[in-house]
Amino acid sequence: MAKSLVIVESPAKAKTIGKYLGKNFTVKASLGHVKDLPKNDIAVDVDHDFQPSYVVIEGKKKLIDELRKAAKDSDAIYLAADPDREGEAICYHLQEELQPKRGEGPEVFRVTFNEITANAVRKAFETPRAVDTNLVDAQQARRVLDRLVGYKISPLLWDKVRRGLSAGRVQTVALRLIVDREREIRSFLKQEYWSVEVHLNAKKAPVLKANLAKRDGVNVEIPDQASADAIVTALEGAQFVVRSVGTKEKRRHAVPPFITSTLQQESARKLRFSVKRTMMLAQRLYEGVELGEEGSVGLITYMRTDSTRVSDDALKEVREVIGQRFGTQYLPESPNVYKTKKAAQDAHEAIRPTSALRHPDQMAAYLSEDELKLYRLVWMRFVASQMTPAVFDQTTIEVVAAGADQAEYLMRATGSVPKFDGFQAVYKEGKDQKDEEDDEESARLPQVSDGEVLRFKAIHPEQHFTEPPPRFTEATLVKELEADGVGRPSTYASILSTIQEREYVKREGGKFIPTELGVVVTELLVESFADIFDVNYTARMEDDLDEIGEGKLDWRKAMADFYQRFQTDLGEAERSMRDIKRMELPTDQICEKCGKPMVIKWGKHGSFLACTGYPECTNTRQLNKGIHELDSPENGEEKVEISEQDATEYCPNCGREMVLKKGRFGTFLACTGYPDCKTTKQLGQAQKQPDVILDEKCPLCDHNLVTKSGRFGEFTACSNYPKCKYVKQKTIGMACPQCGTGELSERRSKRGKTFYGCTRYPECDFVAWARPIAEKCPECGSPYLVDKVLKSGHFAQCPNKECKYKREVEEAPVPA
Repeated sequence: MAKSLVIVESPAKAKTIGKYLGKNFTVKASLGHVKDLPKNDIAVDVDHDFQPSYVVIEGKKKLIDELRKAAKDSDAIYLAADPDREGEAICYHLQEELQPKRGEGPEVFRVTFNEITANAVRKAFETPRAVDTNLVDAQQARRVLDRLVGYKISPLLWDKVRRGLSAGRVQTVALRLIVDREREIRSFLKQEYWSVEVHLNAKKAPVLKANLAKRDGVNVEIPDQASADAIVTALEGAQFVVRSVGTKEKRRHAVPPFITSTLQQESARKLRFSVKRTMMLAQRLYEGVELGEEGSVGLITYMRTDSTRVSDDALKEVREVIGQRFGTQYLPESPNVYKTKKAAQDAHEAIRPTSALRHPDQMAAYLSEDELKLYRLVWMRFVASQMTPAVFDQTTIEVVAAGADQAEYLMRATGSVPKFDGFQAVYKEGKDQKDEEDDEESARLPQVSDGEVLRFKAIHPEQHFTEPPPRFTEATLVKELEADGVGRPSTYASILSTIQEREYVKREGGKFIPTELGVVVTELLVESFADIFDVNYTARMEDDLDEIGEGKLDWRKAMADFYQRFQTDLGEAERSMRDIKRMELPTDQICEKCGKPMVIKWGKHGSFLACTGYPECTNTRQLNKGIHELDSPENGEEKVEISEQDATEYCPNCGREMVLKKGRFGTFLACTGYPDCKTTKQLGQAQKQPDVILDEKCPLCDHNLVTKSGRFGEFTACSNYPKCKYVKQKTIGMACPQCGTGELSERRSKRGKTFYGCTRYPECDFVAWARPIAEKCPECGSPYLVDKVLKSGHFAQCPNKECKYKREVEEAPVPA
């Protein structure tokens, strides 16, 4: 009997699911996406409804052939990629490749499950459905948006700033938040203020430490030391009397189970894991872990979700665990239900253990150290979410004193005493900053009664200064992006990685600081594309993608609305974007070598001071940067990566995704299939810049010419390669002085040195190492002169060594 073919993304997931389905199913892995937009072309036809042209990913052709062969021998095909937009797109492309004609071959079904457990998998296969084309359209719209932004804007940055830079629809907004925060910090003006704390003795310890709150019933503001000293003087010898003692019960409710963003934030706070690492570990726990005799089991539910919903079965199980492990006093009468934000996709559950019965201590033998830490975090958060509130007795003591200035001063002290720990017996949520609750819990108060006279012990005025907003950490940036509705939590890992890899930001003490390059790129993009890289506009685009996924909005209409605005901005940017590469900003600095003024210029290592006397004076100086700082990247090498915010690099050997790693010799890309596949790529070597399409046509086949990047620099060739191998020579507009027939072209030697040769090579072997000038030597009659830049100046001179003719050229070339 023919088996049914099941296709998932990863071998680990295939292994886990195969165990549940049994011998009548063959389970294979697609290793992620099988098709994508090609790297050497924009591949989006904006004139025909933004139709994208997908190709099979390099390295996946052999895999596709294997899947086709397995499909022919199957009675049905079940596509079981992850339950989100990306998973739906993977399934759609697999269906295209395995069933090119609808109705022919085995029937294709789509199955989804939020957890990889026997029960969930079997239920999914009982109710299969068709591929959801609305979700596919939503993924396709996002892909097309990112491709248009990346491929249209990045060349502008290459021309105006530096090659290898990129712009991304969401990436740039995230970078803008970091840059704007840095500006707030740098422009922040500290303001002085003072507090006054009075220490008083009651009948019993401890000492009561009360803060001055009001003067004659009005909140006290103490702007300077003189004001603080006046209060201290007024309270000298005063009698301090307890006006009131109030105690009330305060409840702190349990936190909801994790969604993607809160998992990323809490993992960063408590475990110090990056967003990227958190998602990689969560993926492993979701896809399945070997648990001895039990085999491979998925330990947590799907980790890309923004819903706090929990299934009835999971609620029933966790309530049993709470009752048995902690007691009935920790179990609420009915399950806790949490509100899910309005835009959430409620098809998924919250992130939780697939079984609350699997205590982290029992999993320790089967998980790596980091896997166990993350599993424990998920387990504790989920169990705590279904427990009773923590209860505190909050006591507030108010003390009054009559000052020597005839004013009434009121001091206040507040403290909280735990009465019942509730959910906090299992879990306390991390915080980015200390708050009032922390102060209350740390404060210890004496027992006092109304009207009691307290004995003065000491008074402590203390100077403070207002503080600027803190720099973003990974946790707080994720929180900000989610609050603004920018991007989706599932994309935050790639966004944060990209802005660091591009050297737009650096991290110091876990906090993001924009580099000078990041500031410059942000300024240029916001100046030219203020609406597209606006936080609110980007959030609205995410809402549009959600509506496309729900079938409420046609994706082509959304693209047309976006592109109309984008094209207008793009045209204006091409005309007016500032040229940082060629800028020369005047300064009041004087060159210490020749006395001429110095200007600010931009190089591959950032901005610097250069003498206007160049080339006679080549003096340069590091710039003392103010608001731009922001140290330029230490590594000045150009990055030659695909110019998209979330472009994925695929292994050329097996087609799996490649990830960024750091080794002894720097940063490199490594295949995620290790140790089965050990392919690596050194950054800046094996990766190529995308081709730039030109309006000029190939003289041989009439296809468009493109500007390509090769080992020895840029060159122009036919886009129909390898069918057409035409390469346009980069000529300098001068006939060959040796043969008179060919033209002189600029070339590079194997060592990268520029030289000039005849286009008729090898028939004509003319070579010049300096740029020829179409001018006859007036002294010896040489048919050409050469361009020479020497220490003494810029000259046109005769190439004949026996001839000493040389004349100065007035206009010096702009140095690279």
